[in-house]
Amino acid sequence: MSNKIRSTTVLGIVHNGKAAMGGDGQVSLGNTVMKHNALKIRKITGGKVLCGFAGASADAFTLMERFEDKLEQYRGNVNRAAVELAKDWRTDKYLRKLEAMLAVVSEDKALIISGNGDVIEPDDQVVAIGSGGMYALAAARMLKKYSKLTADEIVKEALLTASEICIYTNDKINIEVIEK
Repeated sequence: MSNKIRSTTVLGIVHNGKAAMGGDGQVSLGNTVMKHNALKIRKITGGKVLCGFAGASADAFTLMERFEDKLEQYRGNVNRAAVELAKDWRTDKYLRKLEAMLAVVSEDKALIISGNGDVIEPDDQVVAIGSGGMYALAAARMLKKYSKLTADEIVKEALLTASEICIYTNDKINIEVIEK
């Protein structure tokens, strides 16, 4: 049995004046499900920004705290805070060792921040990370394009689709919403 922890599918979207982010609840150790209802997303900055994580939990919480500090430092400017965090993450001797990714959604931005110094803002304002992230991303893009569902409904349905495909994703979904 591999001791690799696999535990994340996080999806965020900005759609029709609403932002939503959701994550499944499964945490797996090798081929064993260790937890069914983990919370992988948080509201930060007084509920104005949603942040989800993939990777080592302690590392992710450290990065979320740093990101929230950057948001405060740059007066809520999500892009600037993300770029500054990515710079620090890439160059700081301590932060460089952290193994996680962040998905960030505000009322008008959707970003992925990585330890490689990347800040990615997808054209369609849909972000996904983690084991089942690409399954959820594909489903969300189709639902956004061809349905009349709301942002949170798209997140729920896309994560449910990922849970039917990815063995590291379950259907115990937690969703947070920001409305303009």
